Amino acid sequence: MKLKDKKIQISCDGGAATGKSTGAKMIAKKYKLSFLSSGLLYRYASHLLIKYKPRNKLKLLRNKFKKLNYKKLNKINLHTIEISKHSAIIAKIYKVRQILKDFQTTFAKKNKNCCIEGRDISTKILPNSDVKFFFKCNLNIAAFRRYNELKKRNYKIKIKDVKKALRIRNNHDIKRKSSPLLKHRDAIEIDTGKLNKKAMVKKMSKYVDKMIKIKYGN
Repeated sequence: MKLKDKKIQISCDGGAATGKSTGAKMIAKKYKLSFLSSGLLYRYASHLLIKYKPRNKLKLLRNKFKKLNYKKLNKINLHTIEISKHSAIIAKIYKVRQILKDFQTTFAKKNKNCCIEGRDISTKILPNSDVKFFFKCNLNIAAFRRYNELKKRNYKIKIKDVKKALRIRNNHDIKRKSSPLLKHRDAIEIDTGKLNKKAMVKKMSKYVDKMIKIKYGN
């Protein structure tokens, strides 16, 4: 389905290792939408703070995010264990979230057709998105997936530690005061523990196609 002259914005939220990044990337590719991962932004913010150790953390982040070319983030290794732990901490800081929120909302304004994934996209970043998805996954399955990802990067880690880290991260995200992880009332639930990638995209596409038909007709 061609999206020329149409405005389609999709938001994808969910806890750690629920498959939201995979689902969001695949649906963005299928409908030729600009893709943004808010998680990658927080990882980049952590990377900057760890690297430069600035006295004024907020000033550094404001300056760096004003000039940021999102596409260049894939060239940086932002998936270290140190960055994962650090990004979970700064994600609770309201002023940091505001800096990254500004970047995300500007991205959405510049890219009328986009798909953004994270933990507060439907509730805070794109509350008027056309389709909202909320990803969930059984903790054991999510932990096994993350464990396999880390093994590919040669990290020596036990699956019980991965499971514990995921549980802690999700609890932090749900309980934090600033933009907690919430399921939007209009969000469509995607249980990735019960779906393979093909079935996941098929289910998501059904709702996207339905929305396009309602909004723009055939």
